[in-house]
Formats: sequence, C-alpha cells, structure tokens
Amino acid sequence: MKFTKMHGAGNDYVYIDCTKIMVANPKALSKKISDRHFGVGSDGLVLICPSNVADFKMRMFNPDGSEAQMCGNASRCVAKYLYDNKMIQKTEMTLETLAGIKRLTLFPNGRKVHRVMVDMGVPELHPAKIPMAEALVAMGEEDVINFPLEVDKKIYMVTCLSMGNPHAVNFVKSTKIINVQRVGKLVEHHRLFPEITNAEFVELLSRSELRMRVWERGTGETLACGTGACAALVAAVLNDYADRKATIHLPGGDLDVEWDEDSNHVFMTGEAETVFEGEFYT
Repeated sequence: MKFTKMHGAGNDYVYIDCTKIMVANPKALSKKISDRHFGVGSDGLVLICPSNVADFKMRMFNPDGSEAQMCGNASRCVAKYLYDNKMIQKTEMTLETLAGIKRLTLFPNGRKVHRVMVDMGVPELHPAKIPMAEALVAMGEEDVINFPLEVDKKIYMVTCLSMGNPHAVNFVKSTKIINVQRVGKLVEHHRLFPEITNAEFVELLSRSELRMRVWERGTGETLACGTGACAALVAAVLNDYADRKATIHLPGGDLDVEWDEDSNHVFMTGEAETVFEGEFYT
C-alpha cells in the first residue's frame, strides 16, 4: 500500500490516495501505521477520497483508531498533495470533512504548494453543540468563558468552544512549566466533555502573538493542532487577551490565524510539507 508522509507545523500524518485504492479497515490501519516503533509513525492516518459535494473528501483517524471530524493541518497537506500530484490545477478548492465543507486557498511556488489558507468556519460557542455535559447545558450557560474546571484537585480556568471538534483552552503563565501529558489527559477525559476534548495551554506574548502546547484527543501531545490554534485565538479574543489576528507559535512551527469580524469565520494559514513516500505492507 503506497503512502505519503506529510506534516503541517510538525503535525504529521500518513496520507493514502483512496481515489486509486480502497482501505477496508481504516481504524485498524491507523493504529498500525501510526505506531512510531512498529509502523511508519504519525499523529494519525488521512484518506484522500472522492466526494459528491466537494472537490475531494478527507477522512482522518487518530492513532487510537477513532475517527476525527477535522484537522486544519491535515487539510492543508491534502491540498498540497492534490496540487503537487496534478489532481487539481486551481488555487481555490473545497474539501469535504465530517465538520462540513471547507474552502482552501493554495499559494503555489512554482509547480508545488508550500502554504495554504483554510476557512475553518464559524466557531461554535454553545455548550450543547461543543458538546458539553447536559448538566452544564441545563444551567443555561450560553458561552463557557473562563469557566472553573477542577482537574487533579486544582482549578483551571477554561474557555470552551468547537472548531468542528471540541476544545478546552486554558491560559497559563508559561507553556514550559505546565505538565501537558498529565493535565491534558485529565482534561481530555473530564466528565464535562461527553465526546472527550482537545486541551490547549496558551501563553500570552502580546495581543498579536500566542504560544501554545496542545493535547489532542485520541492522540496525545502533538507538535501542532490547526483547530486548536484557531480555538486559542477565539478564546483569547473572547477574554479580551488578543486582537482578532495573531501568530500562534507551536512546537512544530507557526500558524497565522484570523477571526474575521464581518463573516465570523476563522481563517488559518500555514505551511504544508512532504516528508517522504513509501509502501506499507499490511
């Protein structure tokens, strides 16, 4: 089975062109191929598929086999794959995901694409649609901003929203001292999140610069998370910590995010890179 290893800001996935082959059991394959010791090694598996409603369709699976709704970094890599392999020739395209149809703008440099902007859509702030626990929804909470979340006998003030998948954003003094592996996993599986959640830990550098580490549900800590970077900016704006356009510094690289006031859409721009191609024997 031929594959391409790609990354966006260090968020690496294995990509398979399913316009040519069928993957019978993607959940099992994701577990096997994502293993960094006995597989290719990645943050998950992405299938590039035909679509009846968009130019192409993206399906993505976490290393634990669970299917994710959306990944901004992966969507940029899909766009690069399609353009570089001459499967599309235009610089504006649509991509079907479980979080809806996303619009992407490609920035070619010669015959290849290295940078892509993704329209990530409108952030969802209502607790019932993030989703969050029914008990919280019953309290009549409209937005969950700076909410006290008890984790490991400590209180973390979180701002929660969905960017096609759920996020709990916590602002910290320094991303260097937070125990992301421990706290992130506990937040991920907190009873407040019925479908578990991604957890972001964000350091405020200025109103136009944020530093972030992320614990992704079903994966663990990753070098970057596109939806997480978008959630971080939205949360910072809601708390009046940042302006509507900022650079998010992640361990794997930078992402430029803008929450447009007129359209209410969040736009994310970043690089997409091919690491290598290979063949995996199942």
